[in-house]
Amino acid sequence: MKLSDKLSKVGDSLTVNMYDNGYMVEVSGRDDEGDWATAKILCTTLDEVTSVIKEAATEIPRDT
Repeated sequence: MKLSDKLSKVGDSLTVNMYDNGYMVEVSGRDDEGDWATAKILCTTLDEVTSVIKEAATEIPRDT
């Protein structure tokens, strides 16, 4: 799942949680209707985490 499926704009920070069997990347921002939303993306590999972070940092507009 892509972050852009859940958020149309992102905030200025994100959180990576580490678990025994993977990771969860949590990003706040705005959904397609302009409402505040938090996306939680489960990742099983570090490459998936990197992909979500890259999408948040470079592909989705920032909420200003």
